[in-house]
Amino acid sequence: MREHVAGDGTDPERTPDRHETPVERLDRNWNEILQELRVTQTGIQILTGFLLTVPFQSRFADLTHDQRMLYLVLVVLAAITTGLMVAPVSLHRWLFRKHAKSTLVSGADRFMRIGLVFLALVVAGVVLLVFDVVVSRVPALVAAGSILLLLVGAWFALPALLARGPRGRLTEGTRERG
Repeated sequence: MREHVAGDGTDPERTPDRHETPVERLDRNWNEILQELRVTQTGIQILTGFLLTVPFQSRFADLTHDQRMLYLVLVVLAAITTGLMVAPVSLHRWLFRKHAKSTLVSGADRFMRIGLVFLALVVAGVVLLVFDVVVSRVPALVAAGSILLLLVGAWFALPALLARGPRGRLTEGTRERG
């Protein structure tokens, strides 16, 4: 049996590349999630606030039936997005002091990933609505489709590619662990 030497990666209770225990890693992951939530929640709040003011504008009455339906779908998507991105806070309240940090971190990660999908739909949908009102339907579809493709690429495809490729490594032969 090999004897453990501090920092050599043989201690199963420590993450070798960061010299942290699993509990320390979960604490770090939770703190990183909180930082990400702070960034995304600000954007979601601004976008939702914008959507909630639209019916009170004088031009709202000029919207077509389709534009009004799109608007209502966007309000629902924004509400769902807000709920999904706030869900980690609720999860934390329910799991607080229950020694379930791993469940908390993995659950918050899932909520945030799904929330990002909905956020991409809301952003593209708002572009669709604005372009449809200002220009016309065809440019609106092109702009919204382009934005959605860009967001899917930047938020999902590129990170997935980087996470499994050699550039996803911190240093040669060393990968960061969650």
